Amino acid sequence: MPNKKNVGTGDVDVAQLAADTDTGGRNPGPVVSKLILLVALAWSLFQLWIASPLPFALGVGVVNDTQSRAVHLGFAVFLAFMAYPAFAGSPRHKVPIVDWVLALAGAFCATYLFFFYRELATRPGQPTDVDLYVAIAGIAILLEATRRALGLPMVIVAVVFLGYTFAGPYMPELIAHKGASLARAMSHYWLTTEGVFGVALGVSSGFIFLFVLFGSLLDKAGAGNYFIKSAFALLGHMRGGPAKAAVVSSAATGIISGSSIANVVTTGTFTIPLMKRVGYRGDQAGAVEVSSSVNGQIMPPVMGAAAFLMVEYVGIPYTEVMKHAFLPAVISYIALVYIVHLEALKAGLQGLPRRTTSTFAQRLLAFGITVSGLLVLAGAVYWGIGWLKVVLPGAAIYVVGVGLLAAYGFLLWVGSRQPELKLDDPNAPVFELPETGPTLKSGLHYLLSVVVLIWCLMVEQLSPALSAFWATMFMIFVILTQRPLIALLRGRGELGAAAALGWKDLVSGLEAGARNMIGIGVATAAAGIIVGTVSLTGIGLVMTEVVEILSGGNLMLMLVLVAFISLVLGMGLPTTANYIVVSTLMAPVVVELGAQAGLLVPLIAVHLFVFYFGLMADVTPPVGLASFAAAAISRADPIRTGVTAFYYSMRTAILPFLFIFNTQLLLIGITGPLHLALTVGSAVVAMLVFAAATQGYFIVKTRWWETVALLLVTFTLFRPGFWWDMVYPPYEERPASELMTLIEQAPAGERKRVWVEGVNLDGKEIRKGVLLPLGEPGPARERLRRLGLTVMTLGDEVQVGAVAFGSQAEKLGLEQGFRITTIEMPAQRPAKEWMYLPALLLLGVVIAAQRARLKREPAPRPAAA
Repeated sequence: MPNKKNVGTGDVDVAQLAADTDTGGRNPGPVVSKLILLVALAWSLFQLWIASPLPFALGVGVVNDTQSRAVHLGFAVFLAFMAYPAFAGSPRHKVPIVDWVLALAGAFCATYLFFFYRELATRPGQPTDVDLYVAIAGIAILLEATRRALGLPMVIVAVVFLGYTFAGPYMPELIAHKGASLARAMSHYWLTTEGVFGVALGVSSGFIFLFVLFGSLLDKAGAGNYFIKSAFALLGHMRGGPAKAAVVSSAATGIISGSSIANVVTTGTFTIPLMKRVGYRGDQAGAVEVSSSVNGQIMPPVMGAAAFLMVEYVGIPYTEVMKHAFLPAVISYIALVYIVHLEALKAGLQGLPRRTTSTFAQRLLAFGITVSGLLVLAGAVYWGIGWLKVVLPGAAIYVVGVGLLAAYGFLLWVGSRQPELKLDDPNAPVFELPETGPTLKSGLHYLLSVVVLIWCLMVEQLSPALSAFWATMFMIFVILTQRPLIALLRGRGELGAAAALGWKDLVSGLEAGARNMIGIGVATAAAGIIVGTVSLTGIGLVMTEVVEILSGGNLMLMLVLVAFISLVLGMGLPTTANYIVVSTLMAPVVVELGAQAGLLVPLIAVHLFVFYFGLMADVTPPVGLASFAAAAISRADPIRTGVTAFYYSMRTAILPFLFIFNTQLLLIGITGPLHLALTVGSAVVAMLVFAAATQGYFIVKTRWWETVALLLVTFTLFRPGFWWDMVYPPYEERPASELMTLIEQAPAGERKRVWVEGVNLDGKEIRKGVLLPLGEPGPARERLRRLGLTVMTLGDEVQVGAVAFGSQAEKLGLEQGFRITTIEMPAQRPAKEWMYLPALLLLGVVIAAQRARLKREPAPRPAAA
């Protein structure tokens, strides 16, 4: 399939667009290419080394967090200048002298903290002239590397914040501050961990690299091809099957990819032509791919690498981030599948032909046997390993390792009995779907590495970095052994050639992982300038005041303003930088103003709120590069593709407003299996109903009153408490004097609603609500101490005595001297889920009306293939 496609104004090279955006578009001569390869390999090996237990076990090569961040950024900046040309017209076949100078100077400035760490530690806040020269040059070179790798939007944002740092005294009164000297600012940004080398770069170095490397190795091993073929085998025969398969395959590859545009180019070159073949318009086909690829950024476990930043910014374990983000991501994907189904119904589209036919009963039986078999196997493995740990506490790890190798060998044997997977040409005159059974069996061994990752995270409860390390090491073992073993099992011989190809795949995967990290590395470093500006100037409080003035204290208007500003701030930024910017600037606004208005929600809900709207910028014209890539493949207008993608993504845009008011959608406050089933079921139904309402088609084309009814059903199912609170007050007030008793009696994991008031450090009168996460049961003072909070009881008055630096209490905005005035306890009232009944009754009325109309209206004619 040719890469160049006409896109309204001219030709766009899809492969070149992907390379320019994600890994650099330069392809110099063999000598320089080998140098780039060696540097990329060194970066990957360095990251694996510092993540492994070996440095501490051997006492060799141990580096602290600050030094590892410096080396991490040094590699990223060097490769950015080597891989990315300065301009569109710059030579791609060689590296100019200027780029060599910038690459070496940038690497030196970045690793300055590594080489002179001890000297800098002896003079904090007292930079020498050399320190300042290095800092100034480092920031300038970093911004140029960012421009090359990410484009101008990120650079413009960073420069605006730099300018704000120095121009503070000359700003309008509302946003003015005293400013900072050049020495103080450069020291803050470059020589401390408050700016460029802050938390964001630390997360990039400690967590993100390993997960991106894991995804690259998984893709090089053949898992990406396997996911695409499996999705088409399962769904391609349905109405609009290629579009449904595109959604599922993009979800699968989005889990291992941190890039929307890479996802579009990887799966879109195969899925978009097939969607057009069954009757979707070019902009529709591109929009489906864009929407599903961007949604990969909200899908755990990676979430475009934002999940690891949330761990640091929200202060909760990684497994908790995955749990809270799971349901919204899944129902968003389910709704997208339903949207493409409705589009197929409206246009009378069909699926692709199968190689073999089977009855519905046969397919249902096979599906049931497969699912039940997997559940039995998962249960046997989980309980079996648990039993082994009890019986053989010291040797269990070796037994499990042998079992893992045996499972790998067995699944390879099963796969070797199937035909080899190859992506067919989607533009071929005849295209038949792959057979389901053989396709699914051919790559089951790829899933073992994902199982290792999830097992280490969820069961062994290892750190994300160590979990990714062991999963990556197993993936390296798979890459090196799968080709020789399959050649042996198929009886082909040529084991030496197969082993050589395995090593080539490994080197290619290690290089791809490093090159995929260039943009993320410089993005997190450049975003550190924004974070540093916030801590240096206090602009976060200014943003709160601005939004408070514009919203006039109206809660919904405040949330709409935050959503809009997050969307604007996210334009043109990669996922990681996007999240850093919106979480730094806008999350505190929602926390502070929401608390004053009585909106008390866990911090993770606020961060997911701003993250979702920051991501909406990826599909929004005129900036969304994913839309341009999809339009290049589909030969459609990129602006129209972006508009259609935004329309399809409306389901993602309503979710944050819903889970900010109903945190059960984030699986918070679930009391049991029945409650979980009700929450999940109602959320899925509500999202499907919303998709039908916005598409103007349910069973037949909807009328205006049916659309209104469907939207009302959606709102009620998503937020039943809105109506229930009008009849039954949700909380009853208790005096502050009962605080310690109520905290001691609270069950594990409860969040206590308290109201505080007082004067903050800026001299402003504050009255707001706070949700105190109490964690495990224990004495009241111990539970508060784990939050970093100490209180003093003086008669009937309870006062905040101390707030630990960096604690959860500090993140909640509590300050020493605040008085706790009231405690809100859940009121005894009927369950709000009773509101589901009238909502479902109204849905039944709409279904009955449309079914009656279906009998009178002719069905749409099937579109020509």
